[in-house]
Amino acid sequence: MPKQIYQIQIALVGFKPKIWRRILVPSDLLLSDFHLIIQTTMGWYNCHLHHFIKNKTFYSIKVPEDDFFWNDSEDIDYKAKKLKIADLLKTIKDKIKYEYDFGDSWEHDIILENILPFDDKVKYPVCIKGKMNCPPEDCGGVWGYYDFLEIIKNPKHPDYKEIMEWMGDEAFDPEFFNIDEVNELLQEKDYGSFELFD
Repeated sequence: MPKQIYQIQIALVGFKPKIWRRILVPSDLLLSDFHLIIQTTMGWYNCHLHHFIKNKTFYSIKVPEDDFFWNDSEDIDYKAKKLKIADLLKTIKDKIKYEYDFGDSWEHDIILENILPFDDKVKYPVCIKGKMNCPPEDCGGVWGYYDFLEIIKNPKHPDYKEIMEWMGDEAFDPEFFNIDEVNELLQEKDYGSFELFD
């Protein structure tokens, strides 16, 4: 029997205009691979810890033993249990949270929008729509990102030079989103060999 395909929306919480992506993934996708797909689709670089949240239960992965505080947590080790996305999202309109970088606390709403039949003409995972650029890593969360956008618009701002040096003088367009580039990156990933920091 062909596997089902989940149409999922991923949206960053707390920022307007909405930063979001719509993707198609197999329902039997491992959560560890789903994490990598979120990272790639949204534009993050997998540099920080993360977890999924449903009904006040936290699903994360084990990290090195020397991380004292993290190992005290009671999170479910989703990698060891080989949990799949269908273990958390079962019916249309089901929702979970995904938090990335506990310092900046980038929270994402993940919604199962539709359950579709498998199409052998499509190479999954695939991003089918999205809007807005992902904030730069380590910019201070949603409020830091608002500040960042104000600063880069104003060369007379006292922090403008410092921010531009931090960015490496790269131009940043908050509205930029290239779906072809995202899908090319998605197809390059090896989803069977997950590491904490790829």
